[in-house]
Amino acid sequence: MKITVIGYWGAYPQKNEATSSYLLQTEQANILIDCGSGSLSKLQNYIDLEKLDAVVLSHYHADHIADVYPLQYAIRILTDLGKRENPLPFYGHLEDEKYATLTYDKYTKGYPIGVENSLKIKDITFHFQKNVHPGTCFAIKIEKDSKKIVYTADTGWYNELISFSKNTDLMICEASLYKENYGLIPGHMTAKEAGKIAQMCDTKKLVLSHLPHFGEHNNLLKEAKEEFKGNVEIAKTGSTWRI
Repeated sequence: MKITVIGYWGAYPQKNEATSSYLLQTEQANILIDCGSGSLSKLQNYIDLEKLDAVVLSHYHADHIADVYPLQYAIRILTDLGKRENPLPFYGHLEDEKYATLTYDKYTKGYPIGVENSLKIKDITFHFQKNVHPGTCFAIKIEKDSKKIVYTADTGWYNELISFSKNTDLMICEASLYKENYGLIPGHMTAKEAGKIAQMCDTKKLVLSHLPHFGEHNNLLKEAKEEFKGNVEIAKTGSTWRI
């Protein structure tokens, strides 16, 4: 599996950047994980839109889905131009009325996700765990050939995330806050908490994402390393990992 950072900011994108969005690729599939503000423009640096196989959404807050709707228009135009034949599947949970907007005429089709069932897209399997967050949000575990990636999306601390994320090869974990901001924004974690949860679940590599618009991001790295003894990086646009 190959995963590329398309966007990593929380709330809104900095200049020439994007909010949460990751491109997951294998020999068989090109899948977008979340589709935040600015991500559609950035995505085209790495893949032609007609080659996209699916979009998997953790939740419906704007910084994770803002570019869903222009992507739907793009799929319509590509289809009408004869560059794409099949509707683009969007996978999202049913606990919000926005689910209904994932289906757009004959061009995109919404499909439900949840903790009860795994999702298989070509050669990749997805599992979901409900997070602690205002508005239903799911952590996503991605598996292929015994390799595992966990994308926490947005969440506060909860113990079930540790068992869900056990022995992952890569954890992309939200780090919205510095340790002095602990508890400031419900449903989000500090970088220190991200490091602690990565250490407890024995992940091999930790990537800090959903980054704040204040403070020095290098301090997020230092705070995560206080808890996690493995390899830690801060997400950057275009960063790529092969698992």
